[in-house]
This record gives sequence, structure tokens and C-alpha cells, in this order.
Amino acid sequence: MTYRSAKRIYFTIVSAITVSAFMVICTLGQAVRRKKVETRLAAAAIEQEEPEYTVREYGGRAVVFRCGSDEPYIYVDVDMSLLSDMDREQLREGISFDTDRELRQFIEDISS
Repeated sequence: MTYRSAKRIYFTIVSAITVSAFMVICTLGQAVRRKKVETRLAAAAIEQEEPEYTVREYGGRAVVFRCGSDEPYIYVDVDMSLLSDMDREQLREGISFDTDRELRQFIEDISS
């Protein structure tokens, strides 16, 4: 074996090790990043389990309740007799909303 061929083999092995190490580091970096994203999504899902608002029938009226509260937050000015049977049934069971925008849209829909 000549010096030149030994040098070529040495650099080929060093190059292969370098490329392999780079690939392993990139793969580990992606795995760590994916785990962080999954953790954030799981935390967000836990936070969003309980809806922000619930609209239900209360004393013959449609009333908005805030998350975890039994005290009425907003009384909705709507004649319950004008609502469809399906809407009245949903209000008896309670309709949950996660955002103010969804709540406002629903109130606007049933009020008109």
C-alpha cells in the first residue's frame, strides 16, 4: 500500500464519519424540535379543554355563562318561542364557545 492510497482511504473514512455525524445531529435536532412542538400542542389542548363561554336556557331565557361560573354573564334578548325546536334543544343542553368572536356570531344569529 502506498502513501497516496493510504491517504485517500484515510480521507474517505474521515469524510464518511463527518457526513454520518452531521446526519445524526440533524436527525436528533429534528426529533427534539418535534417533541417541543408536541409538548406545546398538548399544553394548548389542556388549556382549551374547558370552553370560555356556554350559552344555555336559564329561567326561560338564553343566557351566557363564563367558564366555570354559575352566575349569568350576559342575558341574550331573544324570544325562545321564535327559535326552532333544534335550537331550543341545543340551548337546553348548552352550547360551548371558545372565543368571543364565535359567541358574538352565535348571539347575532339567534337574535336576528
